[in-house]
Amino acid sequence: MDSSSFSARCNGIFDKVIKDYHIQDSTDSVCKDPYPAHSIDSLLYRKNWIDTVQWHLEDIIRDPAIDPSEALRIKRRIDASNQERTDMVEQLDVLFYREFSGVPRLQGAGLNTETPAWAVDRLSILSLKIYHMQIEADRKDSPKAASCREKLEVLLEQRKDLSAAIDQLMADLRSGKKYMKLYKQMKMYNDPLLNPVLYAKGK
Repeated sequence: MDSSSFSARCNGIFDKVIKDYHIQDSTDSVCKDPYPAHSIDSLLYRKNWIDTVQWHLEDIIRDPAIDPSEALRIKRRIDASNQERTDMVEQLDVLFYREFSGVPRLQGAGLNTETPAWAVDRLSILSLKIYHMQIEADRKDSPKAASCREKLEVLLEQRKDLSAAIDQLMADLRSGKKYMKLYKQMKMYNDPLLNPVLYAKGK
C-alpha cells in the first residue's frame, strides 16, 4: 500500500462510486463493485456506496409530505446502513492493523486521535458533500448559489487538508512514528440484549 498516494487512491474510488451511483440515481440500485473481492479497493468502493445511498435516503426522509409508515421504513433502513457502514470501517482497520502491526515502534511513538479507517470514513463523506455542493453551486435558479460556491471552496480545502493528514498518518504508521490499536464501536442500540427498550419487551 503506497502511503504517499493513498488518499488520492481513496478520492478517486469515491468519485467513481458517486458517478456510478448517479447513472441510475436510485437508492435501490445494485452496487456493482468492479474491484477484486476482499481487496482494499473493493472495501473502499462498497463503503462509499453505502454512504452514497444513505445520503439520498436522508434527503428522502426529510420530505414533509412523506407517509409516516414510509418514513419509518426508511429510518429502519438507515439504521441498518449505519451498522453496515461501521462494520465495513472496522474491516478496513483490520487490514491496516495487519499491515502495520509488525512495524517496530520508534521511541516516543504514539497513537493517532482516530484510526486510519475512520479518517477515510470522513474522506468518503467529504466526497459526497463536494459532489452535491457543486450541484447547488451551479444551479442557475438557486438564491443560495453564491454561498454554496463559498462553501464548496471550504470543502475542497478541507479534503486537501484531510487527504494530507491521512497520507502523513500512513507514513507515520509505516515508519513506526505512530502505532494503532483496534477498537470496536460497541454500539448497543442495535443489540436486542443490550438495548433496554428491546430487552424489556421480552420480560
